Amino acid sequence: MKRLRLGLRSRITVAFAIGGLIITALLATITLTTTQQVLLGDRDELAEVLIFSNASRAQRLLTGENDPGAIANLLEGLNSAAGSRQLLSVDGAPFSRDGQFVLEQVPVALRTRTLEGSAARLRTSIDDEPVIIYGIPLQGFDNVIYYEALPLDEVENTLSTLRLVLLGGGLVVAALAALAGRAVATRALSPLRDVSNAAEAIASGRLDTRLDPEGDEDLESLLASFNEMAGGLEERIQRDARFASEVSHELRSPLMTLTASVEVLENAKHEMPERSQTALDLLSSDITRFRTLVEDLLEISRFDVGTASLQADPLLYAEFVRAAMALASADDIEIVVEPDAEDVIVVAEKRRLARVVANLIDNAAKYGGGATRVHVSRTGESVMMAVEDNGPGVPVDERFVIFDRFSRGGAGGRRGYDTGVGLGLSLVAEHVNLHGGRVWVEDRLDGEPGARFVVELPIDDEPAGEFA
Repeated sequence: MKRLRLGLRSRITVAFAIGGLIITALLATITLTTTQQVLLGDRDELAEVLIFSNASRAQRLLTGENDPGAIANLLEGLNSAAGSRQLLSVDGAPFSRDGQFVLEQVPVALRTRTLEGSAARLRTSIDDEPVIIYGIPLQGFDNVIYYEALPLDEVENTLSTLRLVLLGGGLVVAALAALAGRAVATRALSPLRDVSNAAEAIASGRLDTRLDPEGDEDLESLLASFNEMAGGLEERIQRDARFASEVSHELRSPLMTLTASVEVLENAKHEMPERSQTALDLLSSDITRFRTLVEDLLEISRFDVGTASLQADPLLYAEFVRAAMALASADDIEIVVEPDAEDVIVVAEKRRLARVVANLIDNAAKYGGGATRVHVSRTGESVMMAVEDNGPGVPVDERFVIFDRFSRGGAGGRRGYDTGVGLGLSLVAEHVNLHGGRVWVEDRLDGEPGARFVVELPIDDEPAGEFA
């Protein structure tokens, strides 16, 4: 089972919330303890004055005779607080004021302490009611002890209310701490978000992306290192692109010589033996592939070094697709143009867009058994051209890598005599991206076997200039 891992921002938020709870709990504990001590201290002071006064009065009025009536009158004459209970134990015989306070309700520890001749007090509960019981031995009498219990329910109610207030305050503080942690995390991680955005920009091809090294002095070293890495990466890619471009240019001269020589041999092909003719056919085919590879490498190198520019003109897209299909020698392929796409205008460079159409038709011929239909339709503010074939289709796991350079997908492993060099679809993607569009491959919509390559371009409803 995969363990759930929180992100850095969530961990900071949780840490702030936990910190707020800990601080609140600590302050609440201190507050409760202090309040309890103060309230009980005040209660004790008032109780001691009242109870010792009653004990002194009982000591003066007690005659030494155990007359229940006299003792009852004595208890009736004592001062009492609201809810207090009074008990006089004479030689172990209990006498209470209202009969509701019995000796068994006095804790054994308190009775033992008072029987030893010491005054004592103890907090306990009687009938689930919190009380504080005082026991005072009366001087001059043997085994005569005055007990009085004072209720503590007001103190407990006050403390209970305070606990609820502190609990609610703790939850509010934890929530505020979490919000503060979220804000702090967002602000603290904003430089990392900038680094992430810059990395994504570089990955998408904007190699000149850099970060401001003076934005945060604590991250200055990191930002400087990132910029240095980005600069080194840009330099390396440009150097590799220039190398490919220079190599391609250098190959053009010997390639032209080889092409001219093969043409001379082609003219005398009928005079050659059969084996020589076969060898000439193979040589001519490979030189054609070689020439295509060099031209494609030169085109791609322009994208890599940033010299590829768009010489765009407004085009009637449907008419252009028909013309491009005719130039691609694809007269037998069905062309379907939806009515709402007939008058669609795009701003594009004819040479590049014609290369897109030709490469898709050529790709379908080599790997999909030939294109069967070209469908032009409008969707919102974009126009789509779909090239369908009846081949084996493209597996889902290859639908992204198939547009990489020198990638032929699974069909490329079955390379035949006229298989391409693996740059056709890569150039399609480059040309389409330069026009602000996108290209992808999917299954045919009619459920038939085959692939459907879709090119999507933005529509220019109000083109500036004349139609090309």
